[in-house]
Amino acid sequence: MTFRLAHLSDPHVGPLGRPRLSQLFGKRATGYANWRRGRSRSHDMAVLSAVVSDLRGQGAGHIACTGDLCNIGLPSEWATARSFLDALGPPEAVSFVPGNHDAYVRGSLEGLLSACGPYTADDAGAVGQFPYLRRRGPVALVGLSSAIPTKPFVASGRLGTTQLAAAEALLRTLATEPGRPCRVVMIHHPPHPGGASPGRELKDAGAFAAMIGRVGADLVLHGHNHVASLARLPGPAGRTVPVVGVPSASALPDAHGALPARRASYLIYEITPGAQGFAIAARRRGLDASGAVADLGPFDLTAG
Repeated sequence: MTFRLAHLSDPHVGPLGRPRLSQLFGKRATGYANWRRGRSRSHDMAVLSAVVSDLRGQGAGHIACTGDLCNIGLPSEWATARSFLDALGPPEAVSFVPGNHDAYVRGSLEGLLSACGPYTADDAGAVGQFPYLRRRGPVALVGLSSAIPTKPFVASGRLGTTQLAAAEALLRTLATEPGRPCRVVMIHHPPHPGGASPGRELKDAGAFAAMIGRVGADLVLHGHNHVASLARLPGPAGRTVPVVGVPSASALPDAHGALPARRASYLIYEITPGAQGFAIAARRRGLDASGAVADLGPFDLTAG
């Protein structure tokens, strides 16, 4: 039986209320200034609402959201982020991993997870611990957190040796199960070397790639770059693993120079078990050239 998995990212949920002066310290001050100067005009909640409404009509068995619910990590954003996830679906139907904007300053990530923790709960009930494992149909979702607080004008991420070792052990165990599940890894930052520019990259992307080379996965989902993208990582036995990024789900039609790959959209994966593993097909849905939400066609996972 085919399982449908939806993937969206980087909604940057707004509106962003006016923070108190006491909250505008360090990175938040520059982030708020950037929001007022231009970032707020790149994201639109009407666009996000249309994308989410379309997504909910696609009959997905599960939804993966790969981070950046917040903008500058204000406490007022945590309830807004939870409302957004609730609009996607109940915690058992939606899996979330955080992004760099969710960990904007020290304490931001902890505050967000206190509000949105059920969307990170693993099958054993542990909340806000990474990696986590959620089994849905033939799919095993492995959620990782690359979200760390950074200095102003830096948006990098890091997994750390402890999380990487735990993820490797988990993926290895899943690979050896009888009738093994389709292993889908969720992370915010592009996890392959060269996946983002300096200052925005996953610091231990090389270690992640080496880990995938040892134990493999069937699909890796990420956000962060606000663009539809495909890379491939070498896996065991000569196989390669598709690494797929999606645009911001709230990007305005004319944001980023109106490049089609950057318009607000999401991906729907159809995952079908077979004798030789899993067949995975993908389609992209989102804003077309007219600004309407539509089917944007197949997304080729075999390229590259």
